[in-house]
Amino acid sequence: MRYLPLTDADRSAMLATIGAASVDDLFVDVPAGARLSGPVAGLPLHQSEMAVERHMRALSKKNLAAADAAFFCGAGAYRHHVPATVDHIIQRGEFLTAYTPYQPEIAQGTLQMLFEFQSQVARLYGCAVANASMYDGSTACWEAIAMAGRVTRRSRAVLSGGLHPHYVETARTMAKFTGDCIADALPTLDGTPDTAALVARIDDETACVVVQYPDILGRLPDLAAIAEAAHARGALLIAVNTEPVALGACQSPGELGADIVVGEGQALGVGLQFGGPYLGLFAVRDVRHVRQMPGRLCGETVDADGKRGFVLTLSTREQHIRREKATSNICTNSGLCALAFSIHLTLLGEKGLRALAAENHRLACLAADRLAKVPGVRVLNDAFFNEFTVLLGQDARAVVRKLADRKVLAGVSLGRLYPAHEALHEGLVVAFTETTSEEDIETLASALQEVLA
Repeated sequence: MRYLPLTDADRSAMLATIGAASVDDLFVDVPAGARLSGPVAGLPLHQSEMAVERHMRALSKKNLAAADAAFFCGAGAYRHHVPATVDHIIQRGEFLTAYTPYQPEIAQGTLQMLFEFQSQVARLYGCAVANASMYDGSTACWEAIAMAGRVTRRSRAVLSGGLHPHYVETARTMAKFTGDCIADALPTLDGTPDTAALVARIDDETACVVVQYPDILGRLPDLAAIAEAAHARGALLIAVNTEPVALGACQSPGELGADIVVGEGQALGVGLQFGGPYLGLFAVRDVRHVRQMPGRLCGETVDADGKRGFVLTLSTREQHIRREKATSNICTNSGLCALAFSIHLTLLGEKGLRALAAENHRLACLAADRLAKVPGVRVLNDAFFNEFTVLLGQDARAVVRKLADRKVLAGVSLGRLYPAHEALHEGLVVAFTETTSEEDIETLASALQEVLA
């Protein structure tokens, strides 16, 4: 029996109160093509619990898991080894059931963890202050654009062609409701990002320049030069990082002049998890901008007896203050994922992170040298960390499908990321982490040679 506590009269009264004629009026902002007109085809309206479990188990067997194949996918979500300690600690009851730490007297553990997490992110990003995390990298990127508009009182965001297209789409979606101008571009299949072309797009109306580091093709843009150009026009530089392990080898964005640094924390502690939940990271270089940050900040203080303690220091979201004063309506901080990130980074330490980054880069260099010897394959990048782009001379989507049949998950095709832009379709983004063996690299090269022959 279905339990529906509201009557038709209840629903009518609620709709009348908010001025909606029907429930459908609540979904007008969802494109018609994305809305269902009825139940999902092929799904029964109800089934027993055992039948559902049986059906879902059968569906799961159709998946090819990352651990069951030679795996080279990246493009914003990375397979790293997550120590068993991470899972053990986050499943402790005091963490697994923790919610927003409004009451410091009963939430000291959660508050201290978030304080330490903020300290780690700030140091990793080369910034002064980090918040207590956000939904994911793409929403953190948009929040940075919105923040730059508040700081500069401008509304034009110049997006690098190397910014992940999903991040671009998130910014476009949000800008429809704020009136901001999103000036995006496509990546060019060059070994080095075109810094001069990006700088030429900055004008006196620009609030921010958004640059991914490393970018969607695995290239390393010249953040220092872009920062100088942006600041000369009164704009802020937002650096986006989707692979935090890269910062164990590359100079931090804050040190290179980025004003706001955001990114995805999934690579440390979180795992692939079928695409989520993930973890948004957010930090600023100038403490004067703290009040304009979205989300929440945990701070260190002393109690009435002078003992060290932790509190929720700043909350600028609309749950806490008047809507017109809020900097964001993001109402969670992905606390459990933040904890997993913090535990993994603590286990590594600075030396461990640098060693992990060095191993990732070593394997990627081996792979680039090996793939360059495959007939029909050209390595695009002049420089990279653990991810780069190869050009195959044909649509990479078909190649990826053929390799998947051979249990090789070969990477992310640019045709999948940019389906409407045929000039990019020969590109394949491949990633190599410490979970990649040298045998895996040989498997990929051999399979590519066979498929491209």
